[in-house]
Amino acid sequence: NLPVLYVVADNGYAISVPSSDQQSAPVAELVQGFRGLAVHRIDGTDYFEVRERGAAAIARVRASEGPALIHATVTRPYSHSAADTQSRYRSLDELDVERSLDPIARLRIELVEAGVLTDGEADDIEREAGAAVADAARAALAAPRPDPATVGDHVVRLPPVARPEHVPEGWEPGPPVGFGDAIRMALHEAMAADERVRVFGEDVADAREDVLADVEGKGGVFGTTLGLQKAFGMARCYNAPLAEANIVGRAVGQAIRGLRPAPEVQFFDYVWPAMQQIKSEAATIRWRSNGAFTCPMVLRIPIGGYLTGGSIWHSQCGESIFAHVPGLLIAFPSRARDVAGLLRYAFTCEDPVLMLEHKHLLRQPYARDPFPPEGFVIPFGRGTVVRPGTDLTLVTYGATVERSRQAAAALEQEGCSVEIIDLRTIAPWDSTLVAESVARTGRCLVVHEDVLTCGFGAEVAAWVGEHCFADLDAPVRRVAAKDNHVPYEPTLERATLPQADDIATALRGLHAW
Repeated sequence: NLPVLYVVADNGYAISVPSSDQQSAPVAELVQGFRGLAVHRIDGTDYFEVRERGAAAIARVRASEGPALIHATVTRPYSHSAADTQSRYRSLDELDVERSLDPIARLRIELVEAGVLTDGEADDIEREAGAAVADAARAALAAPRPDPATVGDHVVRLPPVARPEHVPEGWEPGPPVGFGDAIRMALHEAMAADERVRVFGEDVADAREDVLADVEGKGGVFGTTLGLQKAFGMARCYNAPLAEANIVGRAVGQAIRGLRPAPEVQFFDYVWPAMQQIKSEAATIRWRSNGAFTCPMVLRIPIGGYLTGGSIWHSQCGESIFAHVPGLLIAFPSRARDVAGLLRYAFTCEDPVLMLEHKHLLRQPYARDPFPPEGFVIPFGRGTVVRPGTDLTLVTYGATVERSRQAAAALEQEGCSVEIIDLRTIAPWDSTLVAESVARTGRCLVVHEDVLTCGFGAEVAAWVGEHCFADLDAPVRRVAAKDNHVPYEPTLERATLPQADDIATALRGLHAW
């Protein structure tokens, strides 16, 4: 019963391909079986029919009697674009018939025949309309050209934080919580603080409302949304169809409308159907509207491998693909405290955020922390030194932070002091912190779980080589997954993904340079 009116303007062609070559029947026939949908098939070149039957469809929708669809047959008076010539694939007879059905010319004839207008009055209207268009064109052409310096305006805006990672004096930390628990607690906190926040996705709700009081609830395949439906109701935490483009597209609409959507794509491996919604819609809204509109959404995506059995469809990393997209903010935390602080910041942003939550970290003891106090916020673009060192800089994030710690501990026994930087976010990333460390150590190793070729480490390595060349005593090196898919068999998975031994070997080679 959603109040939605769908309008299909059917000119019979998709550039040069006839609709009959793409569809087994007209759209109006294909949707006849949709329960509750009123279908109106009309002549879109007939103004009076469009007005009468369109008004009926609109009245139905506004009366909450259910959605309606208008399938209007229209003409295409010109080619698809300036680069297209439709006479190359449409006969002259067909084009002549279409010209005779031109709705503007048709309306003029009908109004004159009905005595509503005289020919002279119709001529005056056409002249006035032509003059208005010509005036608008001249004004546009005469307008000053934009300043090239503004081309990067309105890509993204990072809200300022007065006291980043602030811990009030006298704060008593509670018991450590897991990475997944910290996500759930931060979401609960955000929903309690702002009634505009909506959490939805596949399996994120607890249960059907009629059994909700009698069961524990699902709360996502990893339990990170457990209890949100019980606490805030089905209107604010609900399940979505298994359709990632639908999930993200719905979030884009909610964000523009003024809500604060926090959708979940169940696995990073299944985000690809939503790529267009993320890259071409969400990420561009601020820029293409010149700052008039924004898209505040927090898109949570479990990511990564090290699962011994996740294989191709439950182990993917691919953050570099999204880091390449202007307009996106991307976090990839490694522990409970950080994911909470980053989520708090994400809900203050007016731009789309990708919160990449590593599945392997959800219940790892080493990723546990006391839940941070109120006001503890981590701005995007702020890395952290998780292990100080003097001989070599190691830059990493996500699940490879712990493996880098293990490798650095082994190197410490061999007399090599490794400084580890956890970037925490990759769009933006903390190049200043990295540069300061490299200036002290003279060596840099970048470690990440995504494949080596065109992984995000390539960007970090290139930046360090370009901006820190005078400080380097050795080439920048990388450790990453092999350039193949993650295998199902555990031994082969281990051989594919970067391990502590791989990192230690690279550190030794770089230290000896």
